[in-house]
Amino acid sequence: MRSLNDAFDAIRAFMEQGGDVLFLILAVTFIMWVLIVERMWYFTLEYKKQKNRVIEAWETRTERKSWFAHKIRTAMISEVNHDLFRGVNLIKTLVALCPLVGLLGTVTGMIEVFDVMGSQGSSNARAMAAGVSKATIPTMAGMVAALSGIFLSTYIERRAKRESESLEDSLTMDH
Repeated sequence: MRSLNDAFDAIRAFMEQGGDVLFLILAVTFIMWVLIVERMWYFTLEYKKQKNRVIEAWETRTERKSWFAHKIRTAMISEVNHDLFRGVNLIKTLVALCPLVGLLGTVTGMIEVFDVMGSQGSSNARAMAAGVSKATIPTMAGMVAALSGIFLSTYIERRAKRESESLEDSLTMDH
């Protein structure tokens, strides 16, 4: 229990050093990871059921060569693609947003440093240290948050494309 309290104290001290922008980075990162986990959940559990349902509906059709059947096939693939790619662009946007929010923290931290320099002169390094930490920690946090999401967002996008192509191959029009 003591180590848990120490961990919370360390996190609180880190958040205080980084300033209010860290809470914004934390919120963006949390939303990004909720969406990533939802996509992983979808691919693991829901997509297989949906794919099997679509393939079964297609295979039970007696006629699959006409123009009308082709349009039904396209609509089925389009509906599945809508579900496959849902949230992918939002995840990619949040990944790109994390470093930008970190840069916002850098700018606000540097403004604080310049305020200290303007009011007390540049000789008081201790007074400028808080602003410098508020300038550097959010940048680092934004980069780390973006790196944590970029690999999985790329994986999710590639998997959605691969599953879409696999579904198109499964819905044959030969008989």
